[in-house]
Amino acid sequence: MVAGGVVVGLALTACAASDRDSGGGATDGATGEGRSTFIFAASSDPASLDPAFANDGESFRVARQIFEGLVGTEPGTADPAPLLAESWESSEDGLTYTFDLKEGVTFHDGTPFDGEAVCFNFERWNNFTGVAQSESLTYYWQKVNGGFATSDVPELNGTGKYESCEAPDATTAVVTLKSPLPELVAALSLPSFSMQSPTALAEYDADNVTGEGDTPTLPEYATAHPTGTGPYRFESWSPGEEVVLTANEDYWGEQGQVRRIVFPVISDATARRQALQAGDIDGYDLVGPADVVALEEAGFQIVNRDPFNVLYLGMNQANPELADVRVRQAIAHAINKEALVAQTLPEGTEVATNFVPPAVSGWNEDVATYDYDPDRAKALLAEAGKSDLTIDFNYPTNVSRPYMPTPEQVFTAIEADLEAVGITVNPVPAPWSPDYLDTIQGGSEHGLHLLGWTGDYNDTYNFIGVFFGGKSNEWGFDNPELFQAIGDARYVADVDEQRTAYEEANAAIMEFLPGVPLAHPVPSLAFKADVHGYPASPVQDEVYNVVTLGD
Repeated sequence: MVAGGVVVGLALTACAASDRDSGGGATDGATGEGRSTFIFAASSDPASLDPAFANDGESFRVARQIFEGLVGTEPGTADPAPLLAESWESSEDGLTYTFDLKEGVTFHDGTPFDGEAVCFNFERWNNFTGVAQSESLTYYWQKVNGGFATSDVPELNGTGKYESCEAPDATTAVVTLKSPLPELVAALSLPSFSMQSPTALAEYDADNVTGEGDTPTLPEYATAHPTGTGPYRFESWSPGEEVVLTANEDYWGEQGQVRRIVFPVISDATARRQALQAGDIDGYDLVGPADVVALEEAGFQIVNRDPFNVLYLGMNQANPELADVRVRQAIAHAINKEALVAQTLPEGTEVATNFVPPAVSGWNEDVATYDYDPDRAKALLAEAGKSDLTIDFNYPTNVSRPYMPTPEQVFTAIEADLEAVGITVNPVPAPWSPDYLDTIQGGSEHGLHLLGWTGDYNDTYNFIGVFFGGKSNEWGFDNPELFQAIGDARYVADVDEQRTAYEEANAAIMEFLPGVPLAHPVPSLAFKADVHGYPASPVQDEVYNVVTLGD
């Protein structure tokens, strides 16, 4: 999911620099051994410090330091791994999950982490009411579970997979479902499903969300009292300026060298680069491809995440010109993906053939690929009677996403390919948030468009279900057979059978061709030379207690 940025001046980096000499009982300097403060530039404020009410990357970046879930990920992968649950098993019918919990863990407020705490959190998620049920807040519970215990919205009223949770003893939690949900364990690695202190949630009335669905007002817990089990505790949040965390002295795991984390808010990518070059921050995310070589030559480190994303060209079939599959095929054949990747995307980026990356089970090497063939594109346009086609091409401005670091460059390259086969492009640029997303996802008045997705966890539905699980404004088509095939594959309990079902669904998608998967770009981070051990993760499961600082 996506969150808008907060525009902040370069002067904010001075606020971050002033925090270097505090925290952790060690004297921090700009360089050298003994540093214990890690300063990582954020592109925006977190939307919420309560991860149950968050779906954006900056909220999750902070949440992963404060909170932990039952399930984490294997380092450097998107695969689920034990965290607060040391192990788990599911029943043959896929309805019961038994989690064996880690012993001796407490929340930051001293509340014990146990089976009752696990069940408290599951019941909390399932019993949100009113404004708390708005998709902007509880997006992931809705998408994974499917609904709430009760709701005024018929589609959400009692429609969820979750049935109940029991704690037979302190180290066991048993979650029962109404019907199988094979992605449950992988989904539990999301920060949205972090374990939170029942005591703090009750004390600060954490569920008391007010306002309206599109403009909710979060309670005090979500802005000032987040309470988890992670290696860092919340210290302060100055909106538009910075978030500060300090070491959890009672952490059950290894604390590490970093005793204090500062997230200064620097929304502009150029300003983040300049802050790193000036020594005001230790690192930042979403490095522009054009900056990578210059930073490396200047002695900074570039750390790449394995790509777990897809950049695509969407083709809105509510536009009559794109309803004909031959036109969509022509557009696909017109695009030189190899050149697009070489010219506009980071080194190491892979050309995409599916709407899921190759690391995801269900990726299919045998899908229709529509190789670069301008002559075939021209022939298809002629066959469709569209040799003089003019089409709107929507693309975002003033934004850099992990799957699309330079959208205007990508647009320019594809525009040239399309015009080379006789398609006249009408450029429709728009600022990313809210204008661009509202246009693409909120209505039907658009044609071609650039967008993408970074996977939340290792599950095929988290990609193709998000895109093509049902009718949507973005794609503008109704294909009940395709929707059914994707939905059926989601709930196949047998792993091998589900993989086959998803391979078939991916093949069907590429035959129908609602859009063109373009690439799986490599997201880059930049750091000072003395930052070591940054745990780059394809799903951004990056916790800073493993980072070391110093020459």
